[in-house]
Amino acid sequence: MKATATDADEGKRLDQFLADAFEGVSRSRIKALVEAGRVTRAGVRITRPAEPIKLGDTVELSMPAAAPARPQPQAIDFTVLYEDDDLIVLDKPAGLVVHPAPGNQDGTLVNGLLAHCGDSLTGIGAERRPGIVHRLDKETSGVMVVAKTELANAALTQAFAARDIDRAYLALCWGLPNPAVGEIEGDIGRDPKERKRMAVRTGGGKFALTRYRTLGHHLGAVSLLECRLATGRTHQIRVHLAHRGHPLVGDPVYLRRLPAAAKLLGQEQRSRLLDFPRQALHAYRLGFVHPRSGETLSFETPLPTDMRELLDALGPPLASLPAS
Repeated sequence: MKATATDADEGKRLDQFLADAFEGVSRSRIKALVEAGRVTRAGVRITRPAEPIKLGDTVELSMPAAAPARPQPQAIDFTVLYEDDDLIVLDKPAGLVVHPAPGNQDGTLVNGLLAHCGDSLTGIGAERRPGIVHRLDKETSGVMVVAKTELANAALTQAFAARDIDRAYLALCWGLPNPAVGEIEGDIGRDPKERKRMAVRTGGGKFALTRYRTLGHHLGAVSLLECRLATGRTHQIRVHLAHRGHPLVGDPVYLRRLPAAAKLLGQEQRSRLLDFPRQALHAYRLGFVHPRSGETLSFETPLPTDMRELLDALGPPLASLPAS
């Protein structure tokens, strides 16, 4: 798609010029395409939407191919812990994105569920799809429940909103929290300096509360915690622990410098921990009331292999804390 500037176009912003030239393409869409590097002038890529246009400029817009209207079924490996006509409970491996999004249009859990469940998905919102009632970060492993029917989707969504769900995580963090059992409270919102991060905010965030207890530690350098969420904010456990000075081992977003606690370890142990390729967080427990039968269901999964091997590399089992 090409457009050449006339007298009337001189001085316009690039995004405005293209929006005027190509009817049916919104200015916001044009802006995103410019920033994505899909616009050139005389063969030179332009990435500034505010770039001024001059008389005679010929600008070319490369429109990406339209994506499929909905996720497609794909064979994806995950362990099924329980399944019936209304829902499925699974152990999500680390590295698996839950839902298609920019940068991850396929190869997601939703793609895998469409392939696994097939016609047993009876329809949610007039669409045959799995009901994602909660999510885990891409690199967080653990137990998830997914609705297969409208009834289950509505009931589970309400249960998560009301916190009528038993959820617990195992987290390997740097240092030894003090106190060993406690709560971390702090409003969470977008980091004003870095929009891809969340942060504890004194204004503009949403209330968040994490309860934790320390299960054991190694030389006070690394601790294994059980964490429970009283609220469900984005990256909540990761943000709260980092805010307290105990970031998760391997966290690529919230672990920004060598933790002081790392100096308590030998070189080999320190290297293994610093090289761990993901945040060491596992959703090990999930309990809820079945939306149709009313039965209380509870599921637990052990630490995944990578986290277990990391703990084993520290040497003897983690020292337990004395009873208080």
